[in-house]
Amino acid sequence: ITVDVETCKALLKTGNFEKMSLRVDEEEHSLELHLPYIAQVMKGHDFSLVPIMVGSIDAELEKVYGEILSEYFGKPGHLFIVSTDFCHWGSRFRYTFYDRSFGKIWRCVEHLDRKGMDLIEKKSPTEFRDYLEEYNNTICGRHPISIFLQAVNLSGVESSIKFVHYAQSSKCLRETDSSVSYASAICYSSS
Repeated sequence: ITVDVETCKALLKTGNFEKMSLRVDEEEHSLELHLPYIAQVMKGHDFSLVPIMVGSIDAELEKVYGEILSEYFGKPGHLFIVSTDFCHWGSRFRYTFYDRSFGKIWRCVEHLDRKGMDLIEKKSPTEFRDYLEEYNNTICGRHPISIFLQAVNLSGVESSIKFVHYAQSSKCLRETDSSVSYASAICYSSS
């Protein structure tokens, strides 16, 4: 796997990106966990990577980054991979939202996640942000998702987003249980 140095330089020139410090790089683990999977899926294909790590930012910055990245969305030879999990439910995650009208806890968690997934499929960064503020769902990649939604909308490319898989690490039945939710989506050209 190689890094697309030219695109990285172009992004750095915008003044909105910076190189990760060694300390942050050593503490960060998502990219190193994903690279073996990306390498396996892309085996036999010549490709380069532009790794971008997103921290905690506000809606205004999500739009700024979405605008910058929108020029790459839909360009031949470009693929965006946004990695996140969904709800971390349980006292160990300090998140125990539970609406008993859904029955079992895991059903409530699934309903909560699917509500967010529906807004992502609608490609609505504003409604997605409102949803996060209302429910405080513990979606770690909420900011990269919002940036991606901005990039999709600002690119002018006709596209659709569809979730293709959803799972929970366990089905919470008691308030002492915990789980992490996972969802996979694809974004594809509508034309």
